[in-house]
Amino acid sequence: MKLKRVVVTGLGALTPIGNNIEEYWKGLKNGVSGAAPITNFDASKFKTQFACEIKNFNATDFIDRKEVRRADKFAIYALVTAQEALEDSKLDLEKINKKRVGVIWGAGIGGLETFQQEVMNFANGDGTPRFNPFFIPKMIADIAPGLISIKYGFMGPNYTTVSACASSANAIFDALNSIRLGYTDIVITGGSEAAVTEAGMGGFNAMHAMSTRNDDPKSASRPFDANRDGFVLGEGAGALVLEEYEHAVARGATIYAEVLGGGLSSDAHHMTAPHPEGDGVVAVMENCLENAGIQPQEVDAINTHGTSTPLGDVAELKAIRKVFGDHAKNININSTKSMTGHLLGAAGAIEAIASILSLKYNLVPPTINHSAVDENIDPELNLTLNTAQKREVNVVMSNTFGFGGHNACIVFKKLA
Repeated sequence: MKLKRVVVTGLGALTPIGNNIEEYWKGLKNGVSGAAPITNFDASKFKTQFACEIKNFNATDFIDRKEVRRADKFAIYALVTAQEALEDSKLDLEKINKKRVGVIWGAGIGGLETFQQEVMNFANGDGTPRFNPFFIPKMIADIAPGLISIKYGFMGPNYTTVSACASSANAIFDALNSIRLGYTDIVITGGSEAAVTEAGMGGFNAMHAMSTRNDDPKSASRPFDANRDGFVLGEGAGALVLEEYEHAVARGATIYAEVLGGGLSSDAHHMTAPHPEGDGVVAVMENCLENAGIQPQEVDAINTHGTSTPLGDVAELKAIRKVFGDHAKNININSTKSMTGHLLGAAGAIEAIASILSLKYNLVPPTINHSAVDENIDPELNLTLNTAQKREVNVVMSNTFGFGGHNACIVFKKLA
């Protein structure tokens, strides 16, 4: 069976450094940090008192007030970015076959704020169970694609992938395969997360996973730096419209990039820590290259998972050196989490978008906040430190990994 080609025809973003694609790219290329003291709640008693929150955002500017009341923030973020991506794609929703349009979305946690509020309300009450009738629909991780499909009438496959921080990269890979195999013509895919809550911050603090650099939040996310001390929690969403190539060409769509392939693997090692030699990461990148039908030397840039954790950064770079050999020195390696923080289940989506924009503009965004060399990191690797670098970018890889050992990798290519 000959696989169909798949391209990207629409993008939408809501991130800590920009509330749409244009703002997001401006923040990326200029090395803007989205980290700041938390405003969503009083974090003064927490070990970490800062995060990468969405800023200057009013949901009712984009969607109906009734929709806002009935949805958790993670689902609102999904609706807003899907709307931007669909508008960007210029799809005529009256002419397409909606039975062949799917929505495959990623979320690692889902409606954490809703869950927290309802349980706290019950705990602080008189013991009588008075739960909001929208508690469960607002909380469940699969509601985001459900709401998108309901809003637009898309009747193709509709579900959420949950693989912790790899969730939205998993969603993109599933969307790719759905179109490749001929099940759909179009899939709205991506991911969203809104875990900057007491429960989210407290839980990750208890794991000693997050930075505690409260005196200087903007520099706290520092992938590959010798003084990194954990990730910075972020929130937001990213949406992509994937479309079968011939379908896109027939309607005269603007094409951002071709989705060449993807890969999945498992560390099979530890609940939260990566394999120290990056064995699972080696496997996922090799799987991805094989699935995409390309050689290692064809890759120009890699947007790493790069969370700013002591173990994870080193393991991933070791894996890149193993897979790409001497060519690794020619690749622009970066971590946009240095700017956006870690959006958990939405990370793969916004980083895929950053990768696609690198193709469009021939510019690799920087890894900011680097000031001290880590002796455990290969000095020959180009980590695109502190300043964006211009170069010809024709093929770019995006890596995303999650607790539980889930690894996902996607490769995008510029159309000739």
